[in-house]
Amino acid sequence: MIFRQYLHTNPIAISYLFGCGSKAQGVVVDPVEDIDFYIEEAKKLGLNIEYVFDTHLHADHISGGRKLAEQTGAPYILHRSVDVQYDFAAVDDGDEIMAGNTKIKILHTPGHTPEHISLLVSDTPRGDEPWFVVTGHTLMVGDVGRTELASSLKKGAYDLHDSLFNKLMKLDDHVEVYPGAYSGSVCGRFLSGKPSSTIGFEKRLNKALQKQSKEEFVEFMTKDLPPQPENYKKIRKINEGKVNQ
Repeated sequence: MIFRQYLHTNPIAISYLFGCGSKAQGVVVDPVEDIDFYIEEAKKLGLNIEYVFDTHLHADHISGGRKLAEQTGAPYILHRSVDVQYDFAAVDDGDEIMAGNTKIKILHTPGHTPEHISLLVSDTPRGDEPWFVVTGHTLMVGDVGRTELASSLKKGAYDLHDSLFNKLMKLDDHVEVYPGAYSGSVCGRFLSGKPSSTIGFEKRLNKALQKQSKEEFVEFMTKDLPPQPENYKKIRKINEGKVNQ
């Protein structure tokens, strides 16, 4: 498997390019606006971009996902529940997609946003067990995603608790975690500058995950919120295709 993680500073975000080198099939996740970057990276790595995912409709930056999909001819993949003004390839919880020998299982993990998905990835020549999970803003290193940018604060927190404790925390401790943001992002409060972790390490030391009862978790998530992203409502509407940039 080929795997690349890209740390962006403007906006503060993380995107990914990974896939099957032997069959030259690649996947881009949460691309930022500069789509030429991913096209050039894929060429360097000998990959064709077969799929473009956004884990959710972002509210802190404009996504390059739709443009990248149009440029490469790849399907643009979102959860089926999104309300957008353009065509996309819809996925739901439990769906599986193959990019060559790379298997991607869709986990619907609402909370940060209602349509949020995480991608559970296996390198099948090594084994069918999942190797890592791309978690977007559901689970990050040291914290979890804020919940009021696309739903009510409490409703999002209740949903996020279920996504974390009923899905992600059920994964094996050794599964690697690759989030969609790191320290400096306003989408979390206690984010680490280290951009990866494991399920087991986050279980032990992530502050939000120590609040295992739903009531404690919701109380934790609804206090001491960081500043909201500037123009977040307009940015999300741009990513929905409902207003022009």
